[in-house]
Amino acid sequence: MTVAEAQDLYSSQFDRLQALRQTEPAWLRELRVSAFDQFRREGFPTIRDEEFRFTPVAGIANRAFEPTFDGARSEPVAADLRAQVLVPGLQASEVLFANGRYSPELSSLRTLPKGVRVESLAHVLATEPELIEPYLHRFIKFEMQGFTPLNTAFAVDGAVIILPDNAVVAEPLHLVFLSQGAAPFATHPRVLVVAGRQSQATIVETYAGVGEYFTNAVTEFIAAEGSHIDHYRVQRESLSASHISSMHVHLDRAATFSSHAIILGGGLARNDVNAVLDGEGINCTLNGLYLVDGKRLVDTHTTIDHAKPHCESHELYKGILDQQGRGVFNGKIFVRQDAQKTDAKQTNKVLLLSDEATINTKPQLEIFADDVKCTHGATIGQLSAEQMFYLRARGIGKAEAQAILIHAFASDIVERIQVEPLRDQLEQVLLSRLPLEA
Repeated sequence: MTVAEAQDLYSSQFDRLQALRQTEPAWLRELRVSAFDQFRREGFPTIRDEEFRFTPVAGIANRAFEPTFDGARSEPVAADLRAQVLVPGLQASEVLFANGRYSPELSSLRTLPKGVRVESLAHVLATEPELIEPYLHRFIKFEMQGFTPLNTAFAVDGAVIILPDNAVVAEPLHLVFLSQGAAPFATHPRVLVVAGRQSQATIVETYAGVGEYFTNAVTEFIAAEGSHIDHYRVQRESLSASHISSMHVHLDRAATFSSHAIILGGGLARNDVNAVLDGEGINCTLNGLYLVDGKRLVDTHTTIDHAKPHCESHELYKGILDQQGRGVFNGKIFVRQDAQKTDAKQTNKVLLLSDEATINTKPQLEIFADDVKCTHGATIGQLSAEQMFYLRARGIGKAEAQAILIHAFASDIVERIQVEPLRDQLEQVLLSRLPLEA
């Protein structure tokens, strides 16, 4: 499919969506039109674009994916797929989406504190769109070329979480996005989380599926003064799927935000994380672990914008690459002129298990303040010969010794997960996925 044909396809789909959504409020229709006009101007990125020079997306741009906004892919997902991603022993409210649409029969909301809202985006848009008008897309500063506007134009469902001031949600909120179908299709899930002053919550996002499809997800966090959000994102998409996601975080004074991304699936996976520290005394943590094997490609781009003084950011991403897997990591830290007393740390560590695996890593610092403490770095290596010798000398076989060292490298991230049932499940998944031979 040529570029012109792709533009015509999405234009036709957008016209269909607009015809189905004539009752949407004017602000939302204007937002969709503006986003789609931006997509038409930009198109999908190519390897000539700096941010995608190691990540070709022609497999997405040249494919005619069926839309889901008109219910064309509304068949239920298989029970075994749902069972695969639900976390044993996790006491949580579960909000499940099947092929991009909210599934009330598969969801289970537990008792929530007074005033806490956990709704489907489609329901909010149909009943009280004014609830999210001040927030939806308003705090996105760094957009991913082509993909972010495409999501804004086509997002019809997803999750909306509203935490009023001082609300404390003790149990996690688990958002589950499942995809399954015979013909290739695309979903554009949108998650919006608005945390009021001094509120607290733990939010888990899980993406999984079977078959060939395209997920283009956008998640927005808007955290007010003194709020505390723990976020976990588990990506276990089909190896035949393409998963593009961007997360946009806007933090106010004294907010605490932590996010842990575990990337296990997708033939092509791109994960952008953008955080703006827009108040003093903020603490922001971004951690991640990505496993890449076969001929898969996993690309992670992060941006932390220190816009105000006296803030801390901590970032640790680890990658394990095997066979002909390819990885990309690009981490940016901006320190604005007024952001004095900034403390920022960024590290990317990569373990290569094959001579054919490749990684392109680029940590970046742009500092415009003079009283800061910032570090960044990347390390790339193979299994330590000395550590292997130590284990082998104690009677441990080669394959088992390799597995021990690989697991130890990965567990540094997994052990930081504070939700014990989720941590235990991911430990088991990692044990089943990590290679026994390097």
